[in-house]
Amino acid sequence: MTVKTYPKKPFSSTKSAFLGLFITLLSGTFSASFAQEEALHDTTKVEIGKKEHTEEFNISEVIIEHVMDNHVWHFFEGHYGTLFLPVIVQTPERGLEIFSSRNFFDERHELIEYNGYKIEHNRIYLGENPVLDLSITKNVAMLFINAALLLLMLTSVARSYKKNAGKAPKGLQSFIEPIVLFVKNEIVKPNVGPKYQKFLPYLLTLFFFILFGNLLGLLPGSANLTGNIAVTLVLALITFVITNFNGNKAYWMHILWTPGVPLLLRIIILPVELIGIFTKPFSLTIRLFAAITAGHIVLLSLVGLTFVFHSWYVGVGSSIFVVFISLIELLVAGIQAYVFTLFSSLYIGMAIADHGHDHDH
Repeated sequence: MTVKTYPKKPFSSTKSAFLGLFITLLSGTFSASFAQEEALHDTTKVEIGKKEHTEEFNISEVIIEHVMDNHVWHFFEGHYGTLFLPVIVQTPERGLEIFSSRNFFDERHELIEYNGYKIEHNRIYLGENPVLDLSITKNVAMLFINAALLLLMLTSVARSYKKNAGKAPKGLQSFIEPIVLFVKNEIVKPNVGPKYQKFLPYLLTLFFFILFGNLLGLLPGSANLTGNIAVTLVLALITFVITNFNGNKAYWMHILWTPGVPLLLRIIILPVELIGIFTKPFSLTIRLFAAITAGHIVLLSLVGLTFVFHSWYVGVGSSIFVVFISLIELLVAGIQAYVFTLFSSLYIGMAIADHGHDHDH
């Protein structure tokens, strides 16, 4: 049998230049964003009688605003730099109501009440009562963008694969196909076992969803999707459900009545095993959430130092650090997608593994 081989293309200088340009733009746009925030907050003066009150630039507020969810999406300061997202609320008194979040802001961009509704700490109330908030927030919008991009890219690659069957991959297919093969052969197949094909579609989707979300979150002005604990919790719960619903008899026997262990130890091990069922999705949730959120906070803190100290010396130093941290964050984006998929594969593999050897006990 003849195996065709294709020459490897060297990493071109064009790609290197593109990567460098991306990192430079990333750090530069973060600096520009903070400059606008500094101009807005640092020198705001309100005249009260004969006194002036100066509002200091608060770096913690800027960072929290970026990493948290919001009903408004700020790309940059100005009328055209803000996207007001749709508000969808459900109340027993009024039923379902839909309106723009623009109604919560006046001309000076200060919060106001609208038709009895108000926002406090990003929660919507009708009077003093909280409402059922089904709004398209910043993270929800980013979720739709991430899912749409995922569908467009992977369906395009699937069509190319069918069209060019048996031929060398081209274009986007040549970039995505090695990643698919890596996830299949190095993550899913060794850890799930012989029945890996049943779970491969989910695990591939999981890997690319997290990877795209991590990379998109590094773009200036984007939302912190995979750094939102609600998103990571849902991903972990899906893995939890798939693992336990596909668990075989041997899996549940190991948890509920561990074979080959004295009766007294079985009673002690039982609560530990039951707790272990729930600590697995908990660890998946916290690991991804903490790693991505911490990276964003570090980047924004470094850039914010320039406006805290009002020094271009500090700005140059922090910009150098931002470039290196950005490179690390690109690496972390891939590592976190890999780790989440790896542990999901391990949990599923342990649940469906054949423990025939235990009958020997």
